[in-house]
Amino acid sequence: MREWAGKRYWVVGASEGLGRALATKMSRAGAHLVVSARDEGRLAELAEELPGQTTIAPCDVSDDESVKEAAGLAGDVDGVVYLASVYWPQSAREWNAGQVTAMCDINFTGCARVLGQAVPGMVARDSGHVVITGSLTAFRGLPGSIGYTASKAALLSLAECMHYDLRKTGVDVQVIHPGFIRTRQTEKNDFSMPFIMDPEPAAEIMFDFMQTDRFKKSFPALFSYVFRGSQFLPDWAYYRMFGG
Repeated sequence: MREWAGKRYWVVGASEGLGRALATKMSRAGAHLVVSARDEGRLAELAEELPGQTTIAPCDVSDDESVKEAAGLAGDVDGVVYLASVYWPQSAREWNAGQVTAMCDINFTGCARVLGQAVPGMVARDSGHVVITGSLTAFRGLPGSIGYTASKAALLSLAECMHYDLRKTGVDVQVIHPGFIRTRQTEKNDFSMPFIMDPEPAAEIMFDFMQTDRFKKSFPALFSYVFRGSQFLPDWAYYRMFGG
């Protein structure tokens, strides 16, 4: 079991949905949270609700200077949890350049910006905990998901590289792949979303996993088998099955 009491964690993407629910669980466990998102008002509301010590660090993860300023407010942290994400469903036939760039820049490059501020200090102290929130879509390309799926696949690769480099140090790296979670993002979908979860039970699964020393977690378990198993299909079978 991981010790939370008195630990300082920077939670990026904490103002809504899964991030907000997870921040609540971490605060109840005794962590001192530094909460970041673009909406300072929502962060202030969250800080009022959380039972533990909370520092507000507004941050636009698509902006280098904003991330540096937030990192300065966060200081030396024991852990970073990255949940910031944007999403617009779209096919490559209907490519919206601004939206695709935003998905790549916030979902993936934003994570790299945040970790670039926090990880060097962890390595120097030989102590730290990094949690990256991916998606079941990370395992293979899907129709109608230009931008989002690519950004989540990049997060998986980033986590795997970090895990390889840091696994024999005091810095723990974890990546978590949720399925559909009921948020403002999934409200944009006009298709059936199997095994969709509310943020609170999804946060419970994440928090339980974060207390372990395991590297990777995908959930819901039954639904995740479809995505993980798709990696072993030949292209002709995969595209016939998933491409409609």
